[in-house]
Amino acid sequence: MIKDQDLLSIQEARDAVITASSAQKKFSSFSQEQVDRIIEAIALAAFEQAENLAILAVTETQMGVIEHKKIKNELASKGVYESIRNEKTIGIIQEDSVAKQIEIAYPYGVIAAVSPVTNPTATAIYKTLIALKAQNAIVFSPHPTAVNCTIEALKICQQAAVRAGAPEGLIQWIAHPTLKGTEALMQHKDVQLILATGGSGLVKAAYSSGKPAYGVGPGNVPAYIDRTANIARAVQQIMDSKSFDNSTICATEQAIVVHQDVKDQVMIALANNGAVLLKGADKEKLAKVISPIPRTLNSKIVGKPATVIAKMANINVPSSTRVLVAEEHLIGKEYPFSMEKLSPILGIYTANSHEDAVSICQQLLDVGGRGHSLAIHAQDERFVKEFAAQMPVSRILVNTLASVGAAGGTTSLMPSFTLGCGAYGGNITSDNISARHLINKKRVAYGIKELSIPKPQHPKNIQDTSPSFQVNEEAQLNATMIQKIVEEIVTKLSV
Repeated sequence: MIKDQDLLSIQEARDAVITASSAQKKFSSFSQEQVDRIIEAIALAAFEQAENLAILAVTETQMGVIEHKKIKNELASKGVYESIRNEKTIGIIQEDSVAKQIEIAYPYGVIAAVSPVTNPTATAIYKTLIALKAQNAIVFSPHPTAVNCTIEALKICQQAAVRAGAPEGLIQWIAHPTLKGTEALMQHKDVQLILATGGSGLVKAAYSSGKPAYGVGPGNVPAYIDRTANIARAVQQIMDSKSFDNSTICATEQAIVVHQDVKDQVMIALANNGAVLLKGADKEKLAKVISPIPRTLNSKIVGKPATVIAKMANINVPSSTRVLVAEEHLIGKEYPFSMEKLSPILGIYTANSHEDAVSICQQLLDVGGRGHSLAIHAQDERFVKEFAAQMPVSRILVNTLASVGAAGGTTSLMPSFTLGCGAYGGNITSDNISARHLINKKRVAYGIKELSIPKPQHPKNIQDTSPSFQVNEEAQLNATMIQKIVEEIVTKLSV
């Protein structure tokens, strides 16, 4: 028995990849119909266990809200399945009779997946579905503090897959995850692609592994409330979104930017929706709890209810408090209310104009959310488009909850729990990652254009311009004369 945890984790990673690779070779011969039956079985089984998995996740991680995690699991199972069920991912997936081109899909092979503590079961279900839909095998490295619930979700997926005819071993995991084990998984020679969802350090490790990788950057989502917004609706949506699963989704609003013309209305609406505005000493106490070490987030507040966080800061708030709010005007990593907080805490900034709102949102995104998402509440469609064009993000959520909207819950975006941040965030894609990102394509292209290639001919009346190595006659004459003069001088000196 291996006692060293790193060695055990590394060995588990190696064994899991070997098993998954063998299963994937068998799976690669399956038809689209066979694969689709397996995907449907997994989705239905996971959907049926959505509540039980939510309970396990909250119990183990002590983060989030059971009812909300259930919704996440339902979106990750049935929602994701519905979005990919009719997509062709095997064999010939497209034929263009005009262009005379055929696209043939083929899988990557074995995919290494890393799941976060904030969304452990939903991420496991979602990544399994999109990986297998694209005819890949998948090996997970769960977050160390969410191992049991993640593995339980994977077991449900695995058992349903096998019952539907999948090869044994197609879904694998590291049961004792460590950093070394995760690195060994990502660097394994038989792993062809990495799906990394987690902290920035993990994503950087995935990108530096030498393998193709889909990773995501952090979210620090501003929510701008314009003077044309439906204030009551906008504030209700922001509060519902911010308190959803205690703000553990990376696309959740982190700061409100409000136009000065409607600020008073917004503050009243916040109070009516369960927000508590903190000032003076209470604001300072909460700031120290958010970031006890300057420029870093206190992991103890992640996914905790607002009342629990207030108690940690020795602040008295009503038991009905949903979100803690503090006004701020400074922006930077050294100012906690402008950071990504992953908890029901909001900073609120006042914009004097549209131009000011643009500047504040851009500065907030520079703190750590470039490329991710932004929310805007406004009724002026022209302004929405102008505002969106200036934001360095990949998703702009309009008049909806940013948290579930970005993941496809309240919008037409692709349901996903891995949200690409594009060039703004240093990612390879700005898409919501789905099955289509996990296939390769062969392209069969027929000749459709005639091209006449001229035969080469020697040009006429053109002298050969190749370099000549013959000695110039004048230079040769000069050399003879110099030699004769030297000889005459030497003769005179010797007399």
